[in-house]
Amino acid sequence: MSPPFELLILLLLVILIFLLIATAVHQSRRRFRLRLGLRGELRLRFLFFTIWAALPVMAAAEGWESALARMPLRATTTELSRTNCVKVMLRAFQSNATVKALIFMPGATDEFYMFRRARAELTNRNSSLLDAVTALTNQTLIRVTFHPPLLLLHTDEDPLEPLIHIEHAPTADKLQRTAFAAHVVYDDRDWDFVQPILRKTLRMDIRPWRHSYDSWHFYRHSFAAWGLTRWEALQAVALAGKTTLTIQRGRIIFEGDERVRATPKFDAFPR
Repeated sequence: MSPPFELLILLLLVILIFLLIATAVHQSRRRFRLRLGLRGELRLRFLFFTIWAALPVMAAAEGWESALARMPLRATTTELSRTNCVKVMLRAFQSNATVKALIFMPGATDEFYMFRRARAELTNRNSSLLDAVTALTNQTLIRVTFHPPLLLLHTDEDPLEPLIHIEHAPTADKLQRTAFAAHVVYDDRDWDFVQPILRKTLRMDIRPWRHSYDSWHFYRHSFAAWGLTRWEALQAVALAGKTTLTIQRGRIIFEGDERVRATPKFDAFPR
């Protein structure tokens, strides 16, 4: 993954300044030592080392917009609609150092599948995932929020913070320290599909069980992710399915999230 152009320029400038100072020090070494003294020279060397060590971190730091701009849409797409948007965008999402997951929250999927009014045109010939996100936010009621490391596509009705109750702290700590899966894509998947995966991967009792009445009001899950921890994966599932979590010893309980930030608006009741 290549760093953004601005960081490359900054990197080159820092290296150039370092070389100029090093050359000056080499040419007038004795005079420089007399002026700085041994302690001053050690401090200067420490400063150079600190700057040099920080360069990889500076290069890796980037906004989610820069990350998505380097992800091309795999299919030639001129319009995003209920028939292709979620699939095209989830499959375009690639591994990167900034955004671990792209999540369509229930309000966003409702705009496509229930209200059937979300539609956005792509004007660039070779569109990127960033172009797709920009088109949705400019032409529909869908909005985008970065909840590091999760990128949320949502509407005003969606709660943007996962609601998690921790009743057994050691279990929660372990979930935060262990990996979930290298790569996952869930495109309009219901709880009966997701629950066995969570149970097998986490090796815990995941409630409600498959085919349970308690899961009938869970939303279908639509998200893609790379390199999530188990804790982050649970957050992604909760945000995508509009559920809350209760962490117990050896057990995780999902329940419907009844929070609503705003009531969805529509001109006519969807058919």
